[in-house]
Amino acid sequence: MSKAQAGNKVKVHYTGKLDNGDIFDSSVGREPLEFQIGGGQVIKGFDDGVTGMEIGEKKTIRIEAENAYGPVREDLVLTAERSQIPPEINIELGIQLQIPQPEGMPIVVTVTEITDEHVILDANHKLAGKALTFELELVEIA
Repeated sequence: MSKAQAGNKVKVHYTGKLDNGDIFDSSVGREPLEFQIGGGQVIKGFDDGVTGMEIGEKKTIRIEAENAYGPVREDLVLTAERSQIPPEINIELGIQLQIPQPEGMPIVVTVTEITDEHVILDANHKLAGKALTFELELVEIA
């Protein structure tokens, strides 16, 4: 039986959990995730975990933060003056906003703190700084 290797297109069912057991994403009840191993479409640790699996194989992998979404970067936490936020935007903790960039895609930020004068915006990925555990099942190698 062939094993998944770099360059293969694969389909994988997965459930992703944090260390506290909370599920942050899952393909259960949906189509399996399809990607090319080594194609940069998934985090490195996920690519590495699927490599070498056979169709029908199930396994659990743990990906440390550095091979997932990286550490939390303080340089991606921004302080904006409340006056800089357009008045039509209802600022609430946890909401996500897009900050337009002169060139390229807008940056997505999450509101993490609100004071009378400032709003703290975090551009880190919500899973940055976290180790991730995935239950994997290789469904297909194309």
